[in-house]
Amino acid sequence: MAAAPAIFNANDLQAICDIIADTESGLTGPEIGSLLYQSQLPDPDPGITKRKRLFAALQAGQFQEKSGRAVIRFLYKAMEPVRYVKAPEVFTERQRKLNVVLSFCGMQLLDNGKIKYVSRASTLSEAADRSHRLKAELKRRNVHTDVLAFCEPVFLQENYFHAVFETTKSVAEKIRSKTGLTSDGSILVDEALGLGKVGIPRLAFNKLTTETEQSEHKGIMNLLKGMFGTFRNTTAHAPMIKWEIKEEDALDMLSLASLLHRKLDIAIVIDYRIDQAS
Repeated sequence: MAAAPAIFNANDLQAICDIIADTESGLTGPEIGSLLYQSQLPDPDPGITKRKRLFAALQAGQFQEKSGRAVIRFLYKAMEPVRYVKAPEVFTERQRKLNVVLSFCGMQLLDNGKIKYVSRASTLSEAADRSHRLKAELKRRNVHTDVLAFCEPVFLQENYFHAVFETTKSVAEKIRSKTGLTSDGSILVDEALGLGKVGIPRLAFNKLTTETEQSEHKGIMNLLKGMFGTFRNTTAHAPMIKWEIKEEDALDMLSLASLLHRKLDIAIVIDYRIDQAS
């Protein structure tokens, strides 16, 4: 852990507790008790409401240690990515809300569940501006609107892991919507775009009448397979803590997805299939 931060003031700490122990979307009472124990923090009054209980425990912990280390230690336990493997969207939303509060403390919660120290935000608009940096860069690149639509929820906290994951899903979904297929990944690409024995796919990027056109079609197929193989398959099975995606890599990948969306928009849907066995 980094050097012990200053004690969190009451307002900041209460805002953190309101998120972590939210009545509907926060941790349960037993989860809070377990995490306090794992964080070696006192649990002075388990019988009160979750928010008040967590606030009392963290406040007591940081006063006892004379620093905010107790709060950070609890956040590391509560936001450990492996806890969210089955519900990554919960991590994403909780991280987004926490980062708005933490920005006023000069901190940012990263995709790996750890804290990064940054310049302290002083206004709500400044905190919001930081969180929209990735989205602004993609708009500058004029990426396809479908990329923005699928990534919108995770742009708010610069969550590169989920931005990549959601975008690969958006490309697959467009192929399925145009072809009626139900598969995914490379299998979906082969079923939708494969030329087969007779050279007629369900979805074509051009007329396929020349060798150059067929090469272009196969090249886009390979781009699709490469994207699914590199990002979709990996992110679907790897906890966030083990799969770090840097900002520049995320931007390049999202730009590639934008290109593929534009190609799919103009792809020709072939309404019939020739029996390849004939």
